[in-house]
Amino acid sequence: MATPIKFGTSGWRSIVADEFTIANIRRAVAGIAAYVKTQPEPHRVLVGRDPRFLGEAFVDEAARILAAAGVTPIVIPHAAPTPAIAYAVRQLKTSGSINFTASHNPPEYNGIKFSTHDGAPALPTVTSQIEAAIMALGDNPTIPRLNTPEPNFETVDVKDDYLKRLAELVDLKAIADAGIKVVFDPFWGAARGYSCHILRGAGVTVETVHDYRDVLFGGHAPEPDDHLLGDAKAKMKEIGASLVIATDGDADRFGIVDSDGTFLQPNYIIALLFDYLVETRGWRNGVAKSVATTNLINALADYHKVPLYETPVGFKYIGELILADKIAIGGEESAGLTIRDHVPEKDGVIAGLLVAEMVARRGKTLGQQLKELFVKVGSFYPVRENFHLTVEAKAKFTEKLKADPTELSGRKVTTVVRTDGLKLVLEDGSWVCYRLSGTEPVVRAYTESRNEADMAALSAAAKDFVLS
Repeated sequence: MATPIKFGTSGWRSIVADEFTIANIRRAVAGIAAYVKTQPEPHRVLVGRDPRFLGEAFVDEAARILAAAGVTPIVIPHAAPTPAIAYAVRQLKTSGSINFTASHNPPEYNGIKFSTHDGAPALPTVTSQIEAAIMALGDNPTIPRLNTPEPNFETVDVKDDYLKRLAELVDLKAIADAGIKVVFDPFWGAARGYSCHILRGAGVTVETVHDYRDVLFGGHAPEPDDHLLGDAKAKMKEIGASLVIATDGDADRFGIVDSDGTFLQPNYIIALLFDYLVETRGWRNGVAKSVATTNLINALADYHKVPLYETPVGFKYIGELILADKIAIGGEESAGLTIRDHVPEKDGVIAGLLVAEMVARRGKTLGQQLKELFVKVGSFYPVRENFHLTVEAKAKFTEKLKADPTELSGRKVTTVVRTDGLKLVLEDGSWVCYRLSGTEPVVRAYTESRNEADMAALSAAAKDFVLS
């Protein structure tokens, strides 16, 4: 029986040579082609990739399937960031893009992200149509494929136009004038030659680490998290840099290290940039965050008197708000953000550049800026934990989530939010949010206390609710 192909919060991903096979790639691309053919002409689709193993072969295969289906493929010959591909979709007015990437997943994974004509991640209404088209192929489909030895596909380089757009959105001169030094870590990924190129071109001193292709990403997931940023921190200390900016495998996520070597979690970066953009751009049209993202953003929305939009997890929902120009910035605690007048997709490159601008123009470290933010609207201490359960325990907890608890380990629950999963807001403004993984027996628990001393106790209460 054919492998079911399901598009999750950010595309379809699986292990190469297990479920991510040429046969299944053909099925997935044929399903996408069938969807594209239902959309207005001309039917043209960008095909790109990150630097993972066999990416070039997968792009070629997808282009052949599209061409045989009557959809014109436009091939991106070099690894490119997901946001750069999204920008090219909008500039070239294509029907969308197929991007071979597994983002921050370990090197044995690959995947397909499909973006629609607006450059946004495909919404469930679209992916359900694609999945239905794949199912309609049956278990042993014969999928037409262009068999020309060396097909003359149209190609496009997405880098220059994307960097030009970033230069319009970020004050690069301010970064250069401040004289700060930056370390950039692309994690062997698609942003190699992007952040460093634009900063150097503006006269900023930039040093890079992991600036070469390694399909094994150093032997671990290409995820810009604290425990994997040791080389970048060492380089920062060596050159006396003010900042480390990092991106994941496809550059849709970011990681930031302050001048003293402290990793700033994405929750805080999104909040700081929101405050900074209101201050410097005067944008007051709103802010969006996923339900699992810090309520520091809620407090800032109240402070700045702008609308707050709380979405389910999945950047496609924030992308809709960007397209409607309802928000100045939107972000998720999993290190994704974008801003007004930019792509409706996560962009780790612009995130790092904006942080550099913020540090340069404010003349203060991120730690100092965060303390000032806490003085302004109160303190928030978010934590995320994963609990691995047996299949039976997950089924039991799934049933438990259907009820509305009135307390959590003796603490009164004042509000129950079901935007995505189960979020319990407590009397003091602390909260816990539970989300079940759709692919494995894992419960993700997000907690946020209002004071640092309560972090451990709230985390223990969240764990007890899962395991009791």
